[in-house]
Amino acid sequence: MRLASNARKVTIRRFDSLCLRLDAMLEIPGKACGSCYLCCKVLEIEEFKKKAGKLCDHCVHEGGCGIYTKRPEVCRDYHCRWKEERSLSAQLRPDRVGTLLMDDPDSDEYHAVCDPEKPFMWRNPLVFKHLVAEAKSGRTVLAKAGLRAWRIFPDGHWQETA
Repeated sequence: MRLASNARKVTIRRFDSLCLRLDAMLEIPGKACGSCYLCCKVLEIEEFKKKAGKLCDHCVHEGGCGIYTKRPEVCRDYHCRWKEERSLSAQLRPDRVGTLLMDDPDSDEYHAVCDPEKPFMWRNPLVFKHLVAEAKSGRTVLAKAGLRAWRIFPDGHWQETA
């Protein structure tokens, strides 16, 4: 069955609307960004020529993005693991531990991303325990800060990678 061009547009709009409502329904209570904007600082955003460790020019310090509805695809695709995983406690909110927890979008790796000015925040006992648990589940786990990276192994030891 073929849809007319106009019907296809309506169907796509309805689908987009449904996805937005589903996203809102799936938000976990107490897991809002609030005043946290660590992702706006520690992630590199090529579209803005923003380096890791430099605060994005569009970041609103009380939390949020000044161009949220027009933000680039890389920002739309970013998923904060703390916000999406019920088992991660409020103590692990990124701005409280200085570490973003995230799945790498290009591989099966799990990343703990820190501010290059505070590269060892991933060694926080709460964060490190979580990273070791991820490694024990079979994932490749990397802690990153700027151009530096460390691999975390299931037995709890870690090694800087090239």
